[in-house]
Amino acid sequence: MARKYFGTDGIRGKTNAHPMTAAMAMKVGMAAGKHFLRGDHKHRVVIGKDTRLSGYMLENAMVAGFTSVGMDVVLVGPMPTPAVAMLTQSMRADLGVMISASHNPYADNGIKLFGPDGYKLSDADEAAIEALIDGEIELPPAPEIGRAKRIEDARGRYIHFAKSTFPEELRLDGLKIVVDCANGAAYQVAPSALWELGAEVIAIGVTPNGKNINDQVGSTAPLTLCETVVASGAQIGIALDGDADRLIVADERGQVVDGDQLMAAIAGGWARQGRLQGGGLVATVMSNLGLERHLAGLGLGLERTAVGDRHVLERMRASGYNVGGEQSGHIILSDYATTGDGLVAALQVLAELVRAGAPASEVLHRFDPLPQLLKNVRFAGGKPLDDDTVKQVIAEAEAELDGTGRILIRPSGTEPVIRVMAEGEDSAQVEAVVDRICDAVRKAAA
Repeated sequence: MARKYFGTDGIRGKTNAHPMTAAMAMKVGMAAGKHFLRGDHKHRVVIGKDTRLSGYMLENAMVAGFTSVGMDVVLVGPMPTPAVAMLTQSMRADLGVMISASHNPYADNGIKLFGPDGYKLSDADEAAIEALIDGEIELPPAPEIGRAKRIEDARGRYIHFAKSTFPEELRLDGLKIVVDCANGAAYQVAPSALWELGAEVIAIGVTPNGKNINDQVGSTAPLTLCETVVASGAQIGIALDGDADRLIVADERGQVVDGDQLMAAIAGGWARQGRLQGGGLVATVMSNLGLERHLAGLGLGLERTAVGDRHVLERMRASGYNVGGEQSGHIILSDYATTGDGLVAALQVLAELVRAGAPASEVLHRFDPLPQLLKNVRFAGGKPLDDDTVKQVIAEAEAELDGTGRILIRPSGTEPVIRVMAEGEDSAQVEAVVDRICDAVRKAAA
């Protein structure tokens, strides 16, 4: 059944426009609180946020909603999404909330919900909450209204947790690391954790003002990171996104290292240590074919899922994998976390760097990616992928790349766009194939 409010990663939209209004945030708090009032214990929700200006508004509205139905609220302030998931579990809370729109600009915001186990909610839970949002919620008598409390040591708790994932026998002494926190949720915790492990830290993107989150900084805009690494002579650069669940790296030459290479490095290292589970890793259909071939050469497998870290995690849990992620830098290490954690993933990458004693450009370049091209075709309506001519062009392209590459065509889940991706060993051939398919889709949609 189609969702009315929840998308692939919670509820998201432009601030002060439906559904991302204070009134809606209060309703979500009431509905989610009511849904998780189970049992006779005192109920608790943990609420974190990133650094967006609208976080104050939405946080207060959600506090009103949760307390009105009888749930106590623990406020932790600006914290990474994975920190909220971790604190929800460790504090025995019934629910966790992260107010963030991740890598989006500051004018957007979103609400992500976690269950008591620290995992994102199931489809059934989201459907039940949506039904409550649109219905009448019975309120408890005055003596049963909840309380709100802000805890000051949340950052320290998460820093301690993150550091505990780094091998005890290793240190970061002698490493100069640039860390770009995107003016977002990790602007305090990430530099502190790296410094406490011995690194010389150069921090950028750590002066949030409510409006500069992800603005020319962070994992989706790594140019500043790359330039700073080269200018400072750092051995490596680390870029997180606004809510710090995504990681992109720059090597000592200022070259970007994407999630595919990072997953290859972590999975290869864990395999050598005998701790990789599932016989490989889980990635999405967007991960490069070069990753798949590299893993096969190591005797490891690659299972692919639909785009979205939620799908990756579901496959990991179902099939017993402990490493998975996306080319974009969402990396899930289930030995440590219930969701993507950019800082924890970075610490595993740094552990590989320290063990190897070699430059990042060598350690993190595990394979040569095949030429890959993605183009979007916008259309006014209809179903152009059902057109016979389009089907024929796609079939011919698949036959042309058979054995040397692959094609992925998928409609966007949020806008009238067809995404056409191809990869292969010849970049000119890949471009020609993508252009032919795009042209056929445009004609069918005209």
